[in-house]
Amino acid sequence: MDAATGVVRLSAMRLLFVCTQNLLRSPTAERIFSGRPGLEVASAGIAPDAVKLVSADAIQWADTIFVMEEWHRELLQRRFRRHLGQKQLICLGIPDRYEYMDAELVERLEAEVMPHLMR
Repeated sequence: MDAATGVVRLSAMRLLFVCTQNLLRSPTAERIFSGRPGLEVASAGIAPDAVKLVSADAIQWADTIFVMEEWHRELLQRRFRRHLGQKQLICLGIPDRYEYMDAELVERLEAEVMPHLMR
């Protein structure tokens, strides 16, 4: 059920994962959460040279946006304030020290993200 409207949601929950370059952390999150029932997942980066640069369209598409570090949240709030509206913007507190699909990164992502999906 959508908390704002009270309407039962029949479509998938849309998650956007954001890191700096969209090379390691956010693509790992996209991979591990993609294909799970009830979820649509995408990832993007905030740096100008990111593999996939976060856009207003991506922000509007997402129901919940997960950022890896606090400065990612601050930057998104400055750049996309009017597109964020009442969307959940959650900082996972995961530093840029992991490789793609690193076992510790996968474990941290599961531990940090899953509580937000249970609501």
